[in-house]
Amino acid sequence: MENKKLFVGNLPFSATEEDLTDFVKDAGHAPVRVSIPLDRETRKSRGFGFVEFESADDARKAEGDLNGQRFMDRRLNVNVAREREQSERPYQYGPRDRSSR
Repeated sequence: MENKKLFVGNLPFSATEEDLTDFVKDAGHAPVRVSIPLDRETRKSRGFGFVEFESADDARKAEGDLNGQRFMDRRLNVNVAREREQSERPYQYGPRDRSSR
């Protein structure tokens, strides 16, 4: 399965998902979903986002058109997103059990 999602880096911290959606649409592309992850503590943008398309071909075309373009006075770094790797050990909340050392 080919990836239909793009990673968009160097986003201004003030950019919203709506801003990014409008930018992608204005460039002639039809995103299925746009997300800008927020920092867990500050609830502010982390400076990157993801744009998902209907097909891998649509994503590749958008990557070529959007990479290096100016968005809110910043040059975007746009690449096909890497699949998230599953960690061997899930994240643990709270203190770790040190008895197994």
